[in-house]
Amino acid sequence: MSVTLTDQDKITLRTAAYGAVSLLAAADAAGKPHKVATEGSIALASATGVVGHVLADKSTGMNLYGKSVAELADQVLPALTAAMSLLGKQDPAEADNFRSTVNVAVEAAARAHQGEPGPVMAEMARKIAQALDAAPAR
Repeated sequence: MSVTLTDQDKITLRTAAYGAVSLLAAADAAGKPHKVATEGSIALASATGVVGHVLADKSTGMNLYGKSVAELADQVLPALTAAMSLLGKQDPAEADNFRSTVNVAVEAAARAHQGEPGPVMAEMARKIAQALDAAPAR
């Protein structure tokens, strides 16, 4: 299947993926947000397929700013659902690739610490997974 994405679709995918990593970094109670962001971003840079090409493109147009984690989540969580929906309509395999890519980035970011992630990061990871799964099934 061929996937056709508009420039806005690509911004949505990048906002969703990089935003998920940003949410985890913002939720890092252990105080290593830079390490969390680095590990998650490296995982995103390793993506393949259409998703990999989109994430490797110049990251302009994303708005990942906010005065609080809640403001960032208001942008990122709906973008995750929207990304899954738009990919699922065109190519379910590419939607699965996006979900897997984000899940690997979340796992890599969470492993930036020794041992288990704290409860705040674990809860944010759960919210990210929930947003990925909220898109209607095709």
